[in-house]
Amino acid sequence: MTRPYTPLYLAGQTGSGKTAVALALAAKLAPAEVINADAYQVYRGMETISAAPDLEEKALVPHHLFGVIDPTEECDAASFAKLARAKIEEVSTRALPLVVGGSGLYLKAITHGLAPTPKGDPVLRAELDSLSFDELISRYRQLDPEGAGQTNLKNRRYVTRNLEICLLTNTPASLIKQEWQDNQPDIRAYYLKRERDEVYQRINQRALLMFENGVTEEIRALEKLSATAEKAIGIRVIQSHLAGEIDRETCISAIQQMTRRYAKRQESWFKREASFQPIPVAVNDSPDQIAEKILSAH
Repeated sequence: MTRPYTPLYLAGQTGSGKTAVALALAAKLAPAEVINADAYQVYRGMETISAAPDLEEKALVPHHLFGVIDPTEECDAASFAKLARAKIEEVSTRALPLVVGGSGLYLKAITHGLAPTPKGDPVLRAELDSLSFDELISRYRQLDPEGAGQTNLKNRRYVTRNLEICLLTNTPASLIKQEWQDNQPDIRAYYLKRERDEVYQRINQRALLMFENGVTEEIRALEKLSATAEKAIGIRVIQSHLAGEIDRETCISAIQQMTRRYAKRQESWFKREASFQPIPVAVNDSPDQIAEKILSAH
């Protein structure tokens, strides 16, 4: 029986060039298939705003978990990790799974495994079910303000379950959901490390290209969005632009600024992740050269 291929994880800040490097790696490691590990590229109809690989890029090598979920649906780290792990297992039987993304929490949920949350308690659940929805939201906000800010507060089931976790563990549910099954997994994982000024320049340029590529029409076509989908950087300000509240230049500038701030948070995340080895990238490095650096590192 043929041994399964060992996955390779490629991470990096938004705008760091992961897509091009992934294609270069796939060519050098063939057979290889790309698996998405980005929180927003998983959504259908959000390809431009999430900077997903285009059709030509996808035609070069098999791609998975891109545009597979309707933007009206929720998709958190736990549910995404379940999808990704199943796809990695499937692909590994025939090709090298090349897992690519910049969403640190989603990547870590795949590589480290989220620790299981406590089972429901029938007595406590009955008590919570007797409360009004407003009372549930109020208690949840008190016990886990950060988690409440990331949860669809229109969905009673989500609010009830998260509040239940808070009460059963005496810990915010948002923290419980970031505990891991394996703190030191044996994985091949790398992140592209560019100088901050260069990353910011690439981000600014990419925002301009998004508008040239029709991002306003893409957002106009989106209907009701889930709480997770609507958090994609740029959606709300583009909606404000479409409503005539801000002009195009202000909209672009806001997206550039928000994306730079996000990239800074990503930089901090990957710096402290010992499982992801940094790959220094120079300004003039081609995707092939970066791919060779990664191959030389393992």
